[in-house]
Amino acid sequence: MKYFLRNFISKANFSKGMLLLLLSPLVFYACGTAPESKGDQIIFTKGVYGNPGTLLEAGYRFDSLGINAVFVRSGALNPDFYASASAQNAKVYVEFATLNGQNYLKNHPEAWPINEKGEKAPAADWFLGICPTNVAFKEFRSTELKSILQEYQVDGVFLDYVHLHAQFETAAPILPETCFCDHCTGLFGDHIGTDIPGRKIADRATWILTNTDNEWRAWRNSILNGWVEDLGSIVKEYQPEAKLGVFHCAWFPEDYDQALYRTLGIDLAGLAERADVLSPMLFHKMSDRPTEWVGEYVGWLDKFTEAGKIGSPLIWPIVQAHNHPGVVSPEEFRDVMELGSRSPATGIMMFSDQSLLEDPRKILVMKELFLMKEE
Repeated sequence: MKYFLRNFISKANFSKGMLLLLLSPLVFYACGTAPESKGDQIIFTKGVYGNPGTLLEAGYRFDSLGINAVFVRSGALNPDFYASASAQNAKVYVEFATLNGQNYLKNHPEAWPINEKGEKAPAADWFLGICPTNVAFKEFRSTELKSILQEYQVDGVFLDYVHLHAQFETAAPILPETCFCDHCTGLFGDHIGTDIPGRKIADRATWILTNTDNEWRAWRNSILNGWVEDLGSIVKEYQPEAKLGVFHCAWFPEDYDQALYRTLGIDLAGLAERADVLSPMLFHKMSDRPTEWVGEYVGWLDKFTEAGKIGSPLIWPIVQAHNHPGVVSPEEFRDVMELGSRSPATGIMMFSDQSLLEDPRKILVMKELFLMKEE
């Protein structure tokens, strides 16, 4: 049934209300897991994202702040930090920058994402994606992940940047069409059993978008689902008890002309089938949304995934404390933390450690809320 659901959703255009109506009686058989518990009490995950070691350097302790989980960028993970976090009873989850191609492309321009004009797609603000079918890049990322798992016994890996080249962390999203490189269009042609006509990339892109747009969108989604599946298999092979989490764009299906599915390539039902934890990126200030949006989205995601049922993923939102654009006040921060941590969420984290250090009032807000979760 799970494959029927994914394909059914991917080939149709639904309003948010219609999606809820159709999906409400169904159960997603995800690789999700039950929340951890101590006796009859669920252990709520209380985390901080980024480079949490800066809090330790500033003289704080994770346990005294009520933090029981750290979500650390892979580049900031080191033996000293790992030992300190473990000693303070904080679980260690590693963020893994999946399809962020910025550094790789410096030495491997052949993996650059190509737009419908046959040109290298320019950076989308600060973000630069990559060709999602580039074999060498996937091997590179797989080797990186294996190295982390061989060196550290982590509590989970959270895949980040699981989307095609675009920028959604802004009030005015940048949504280019990619990737139409020879490799991608060749694989797509094989997938549909057609030799894509056209000598130039731009001609082939026009043919695809004119004649096989639905098939193209579904195929791109399957490529990203394949990334999650393959990296998840590595995690489970090396550390079977580790959780597989996914940070994802927190758009409703109809937002920006269905750009979540059509442009970013995110098949949310597919992610729910493959991940133990979904972490919607509820950055209200960046997205120019009211704080209430955080609670609305968590409630919608609850219905979409039927959180809490056997096989459904856990929901651990990540909310914004970061002062860009503008300023997130301590009061706003409290609001999004409270809204994001309501049931069905069994965990929450905030972005980022640096924003806490810049305004100690936010540390007090976080500490108060986290310590209350222990009562």
